[in-house]
Amino acid sequence: MTVYEAGAQPLAKVRISGGGRCNVTHACFEPRELARRYPRGGRELVGAFSRWQPRDTVAWFAERGVALKAEPDGRMFPVTDSSQTIIDCLQEAARRAGVRLRTRCGVTAVVRARAAGGAGCFQLALPAGETATADRLLIATGGNRTNAGYAFARQYGHTIEPPVPSLFTFQISDPRLEGLAGLSVEDAATAVRDTPLKERGPLLITHWGLSGPAILKLSAWGARSLHDAGYRFTLRVNWAPRFNAETLRAELERARAANPRKQVATWCPAGLPLRFWEKLVAAAGLAPDAVWTGVGNAALRALAGQVAEAEFAVTGKSTFKDEFVTCGGVRLGEVDCKTMESRLAPGLHFAGEVLDVDGLTGGFNFQAAWTTGWLAGQAMAAAPAG
Repeated sequence: MTVYEAGAQPLAKVRISGGGRCNVTHACFEPRELARRYPRGGRELVGAFSRWQPRDTVAWFAERGVALKAEPDGRMFPVTDSSQTIIDCLQEAARRAGVRLRTRCGVTAVVRARAAGGAGCFQLALPAGETATADRLLIATGGNRTNAGYAFARQYGHTIEPPVPSLFTFQISDPRLEGLAGLSVEDAATAVRDTPLKERGPLLITHWGLSGPAILKLSAWGARSLHDAGYRFTLRVNWAPRFNAETLRAELERARAANPRKQVATWCPAGLPLRFWEKLVAAAGLAPDAVWTGVGNAALRALAGQVAEAEFAVTGKSTFKDEFVTCGGVRLGEVDCKTMESRLAPGLHFAGEVLDVDGLTGGFNFQAAWTTGWLAGQAMAAAPAG
């Protein structure tokens, strides 16, 4: 077996994932529950996950001396907290299996031909005029919108669902967020106005707007609709979702009664970071030195609205450089999800993000890659040689 890698270094995405720690998979071990973490492809992957799922991934690495650990949110990393551990393990496993790796050797063309005896084979065009042949071909070129894998799939009749970004952050310019880059809120409820899109989780203020799991999950479920909107829409945020506007107003009234002489900006009954609370107090029209006893009911309602019903104008998106995920790819109905073999071109297989499969943040995209890659590899190895 030979792997043709267009780049200079294999496993580049593994290297940078999880901030260099590599979020290998997620501690979700029930196939149907796992499939719910995939905005696209979840239904088709239920059967695939019954054959190879996170429990199998953990066992595979453990058998090769690499232990994984689960964090409180379910993400799983190597105990070394280094992606190099995963890279070394994968490369050693390939070496032991006799896999030949050729870097800077992207395939430029694929032609289906007939070999001696009438068997089918693929002829590959490589750089510098070199060629190669293969009985079976696995396309695992990722989700880059310009990758050659889509072109190869099209030439064998496959439909490509238009690729658009998923798992992106929101660009927002708003005085309430200025000067707060790096500040996080542990639990917030987010929604896109006039759509059913909503998510809840940690939220991070960045130099360009908002990020964090709540935003990334929202972007994944809304990848196509937000693309169609030109990434311009209204984001609604409840920064303290244990309250709604009315229950928070009542809580603020209790705070006013209990601490009449205390400055509003120095104490947040909703439990938000004080630097951010100060911004919301100002946005509600209160002076920086306002005391609770001087805050009228109208101002309390305005303050409750800033916390529980905040709205932000999103003007664009930002991706994590090379860590982005793409929604779209080879249509799954044209692939046998037991073997990842093309239903249109026997001997042609697909794995990973080249397929119309994408998951939420948290190790789900890597797990889809491990699962589809394992299924394709098993089927290719079991197939009779041409």
